[in-house]
Order: sequence, then C-alpha cells, then structure tokens
Amino acid sequence: MEQKNPLSEMMQESMAKVREMVDTNTIVGQPIQTPDGVTLIPISRVSFGFGGGGAAFGSKKNEDANNMGAGVGSGVRIEPVAFLIVKDGITRVMPVAVPAMNTVDRVVEMVPEVMDRVATFINDRQKKKEEAGQMPEEAF
Repeated sequence: MEQKNPLSEMMQESMAKVREMVDTNTIVGQPIQTPDGVTLIPISRVSFGFGGGGAAFGSKKNEDANNMGAGVGSGVRIEPVAFLIVKDGITRVMPVAVPAMNTVDRVVEMVPEVMDRVATFINDRQKKKEEAGQMPEEAF
C-alpha cells in the first residue's frame, strides 16, 4: 500500500487551486454586448509561479513517525492586455497595456485586422463574379 506524503498532498491541492483560478475564460473573457450592437471581448495575460519543498526530520529509530516539515506556495498574475471590438463584422484590437515592444507583439495585434481585410477582399471578388455571371450576354 502506498504511503501518502504530506508534501505531495499539499502540492496537489495547491495546483488544484491554481487550475480553478486560471482557465481559458481568464485569458479570453466572456463577450460583452453593448446596446448599440458592439461586442467587446477582454484579453488578458496570465502568469503564475509555483514552488514547494519539505524535509523529514527526527531519528532513524522511529521511522514510523511522520515527522516532516513542508511548505507550498503559488501566485497568479492577471494583466489586462486588450479588447477585441467587433462591430458590423469588423474586428479591431484596442490595446489596454503599453504599446507593442517587439515585432511579434505587433504582428499578433495586426492579425484580426488583416483577417478582416482578406475576408472583405474575397467577398468583394465573389460578388463581382456573381454580378458578372448574372448580366445578359449582350453586355459583353
């Protein structure tokens, strides 16, 4: 039979608490609908740390005794980064934090806008093709 270790139990309980605090709804929040049809989606950056340690002490004569000192700690930091603003099918990013510092951050911020532009371009081309197909042959 496996002997339960108090340090292991404390670490498992601490990790369970961290899991409760940090989930996908913490990073990408629940959408907020405004009366004028705008949808706001909060985006956050989550960082967490975890550590623990312990030691058994006492004499070797009394091995059955559970003489142990242990400690476990964890911390979570949630930092608001931006809002995704969706209105009339167009998505924009409104940063809340300091402007992007490096190229990767800038690219990530531009992705929704680029996707909207590509989608608009494709839709416009499809509409033109459909309109061209519906015109009478004499018009060519």
